[in-house]
Amino acid sequence: MKKLFISQPMRGKTDKEILEEREMAIKKAKAILREDVEVLDTFFDDFKGNPKPLNYLAKSIDFLADADIAYFASGWQNARGCRIEHQCAVGYGIQCIY
Repeated sequence: MKKLFISQPMRGKTDKEILEEREMAIKKAKAILREDVEVLDTFFDDFKGNPKPLNYLAKSIDFLADADIAYFASGWQNARGCRIEHQCAVGYGIQCIY
């Protein structure tokens, strides 16, 4: 089973919207790949204090390192963190789907 990383814009969205979009991404990825996937959980809500966006990105890239496939959700091109994740995925040979 392939490990799936989901990159999605999150700024300005509620947790509910983010999680709903993730569910749709999982369904799309399974349809594209025609197989089940192990989803890497990159919806972080366990940071203490007042984390900076770079804290989230660093943790996200750590998960990306374990991925076989990276799914980029609609609007990823307009989100700084998603663009960086995409550059990392492409640069390190992780298959990207959209």
